[in-house]
Amino acid sequence: MSENIFLNFIGGEWQKSVSGDVGKSYNPANKNEIVGIVQKSTKDDLDRAVEQAKSAQKAWRKLSGAERGNYLYRAAAILTDNLDEVAMTMTKEMGKSLPEAKGETNRGIEILKYYAGEGMRADGEVIPSTDASALMFSKRVPIGVVGVITPWNFPVAIPLWKMAPALIYGNTVVLKPATEGAVTAAKVIECLEKAGFPAGVINFVSGSGSVIGQGLAEHPDVNAVTFTGSNDVGKRIGTTVAERGGKYQLEMGGKNPIIIAEDADIEAAVEATLSGGLKSTGQKCTCSSRVIVQSTIYDQFKEQLIKKTSEITVGDGMDDSTWMGPCASEEQFNTVKHYIAKGQEEGAALVFGGKQLTEGKLKNGYYLEPAIFENVTTDMTIAQEEIFGPVLALMKVDTVEEAIELANDVDFGLSASIFTKNIDHILSFIDDMEAGLVRINSETAGVELQAPFGGMKASSSYSREQGQAAKEFFTTIKTVFIKG
Repeated sequence: MSENIFLNFIGGEWQKSVSGDVGKSYNPANKNEIVGIVQKSTKDDLDRAVEQAKSAQKAWRKLSGAERGNYLYRAAAILTDNLDEVAMTMTKEMGKSLPEAKGETNRGIEILKYYAGEGMRADGEVIPSTDASALMFSKRVPIGVVGVITPWNFPVAIPLWKMAPALIYGNTVVLKPATEGAVTAAKVIECLEKAGFPAGVINFVSGSGSVIGQGLAEHPDVNAVTFTGSNDVGKRIGTTVAERGGKYQLEMGGKNPIIIAEDADIEAAVEATLSGGLKSTGQKCTCSSRVIVQSTIYDQFKEQLIKKTSEITVGDGMDDSTWMGPCASEEQFNTVKHYIAKGQEEGAALVFGGKQLTEGKLKNGYYLEPAIFENVTTDMTIAQEEIFGPVLALMKVDTVEEAIELANDVDFGLSASIFTKNIDHILSFIDDMEAGLVRINSETAGVELQAPFGGMKASSSYSREQGQAAKEFFTTIKTVFIKG
């Protein structure tokens, strides 16, 4: 197989799509460079993958957790050996800076090792029976074939934080990655292949969301679907799976606030706002989007924020000099430009940036200056809708109570943070903030693999990923009663 052409991985073999059609993945830093070629798969390809996953599941679930864990440990070692190649591919394919891409790949390695260890943990509990001569206990069992639908912004970490728990708990998987991250995801699958997983346990099918993603949602032999992506698509996936009686897990958008109280360490708050809002070009579901600042320090904070933003280096991400890379695709580039124009149309003041960058090496990429708006009100589009780009909306309030109320005034509830030294404000924020992840004196972005992750309101289906909480989705409970 050519290193730049990736087939589907079905039943332990790399296969061309029956359609014969392929799609090209382009480098957003240089739109003329093809990073790789993946299959435009059909429903027939998907059906073969699901059939293989279903056939392999019985033998896979009968292995002990320790045996399944050994496969994950081997996969972690192989991914470690290929870290630089995978990270470089990620940078070229979706524009994340190389240091960030290496960090994400390292995170994928740690996810594999973490869940490998989960194979040795207890999977049930003894329950007292009313019958003194009987033994009653519960045990967790796999749900079967899991469809995994992942986005382009974390093409290593998100597939692995879904697949690793699915696999360790005895399920088989069919992965459908976003087209813009499919080449990187295929390289991860190559590492899993080398780890020697039995044929059919892991399957990879690339193609359009309307065919492969929706096909997974509709397929009667796919017992569960775990999805990360946009709200519109997530709702369709959830509705489709629910209608046929399957299990679904949705992680969707965010409109995450960072509150800066008047007693905050302003320098630290500025750094966290930039890192949480603009790293990865703002293309994180947990990125800081709304910056809610107490009026007594607003001007000082704004001045420092603009100064630090002006020092950001934008580039192709291939060396340490790049702080922020391009938007991941032409579509995302145009989406961000639309929101910047919308903010100006609705009366927000663009106080920094927002222009397309075309000088020198940037001329062939999807580059934008970071944009900072002020005079943003909660009814404006840029205060309500997820932009998924390097755009910050400054909002001024008089009190922390007002800030928390404003922070909650959106449909989303994924992550939120506050900078303050006041314990009363911290406790109020923890209790009153309608978000699945709240962080104190830290940026909104940042998820630790051993901790539950998920949102509230329109951000998720209220299930949780990662850590031991993942078993709640990827297993079901069987109660056993034994009488001699």
